[in-house]
Amino acid sequence: MQTQTTLAKLNDKISNILEHYSALKHENEALRIEIVKIKAESEIKNQEIEKLIEQNTMKDLEIEEIVEKIESIMV
Repeated sequence: MQTQTTLAKLNDKISNILEHYSALKHENEALRIEIVKIKAESEIKNQEIEKLIEQNTMKDLEIEEIVEKIESIMV
């Protein structure tokens, strides 16, 4: 009788471990999907930042040209 009780306890513990493993496996997969999504969003934002930096640089050059023209007219 004692052996059955021990085997039953062991069986319950193994079942709990398998359930926990399965839950962690699903959570891990969900986190992987979220990471992929966040990386894609980050890449889009990085591209937008690069585009804005380039536009800013072009505006700076344009402003410099305007200032030079104004200075040349004033001299």
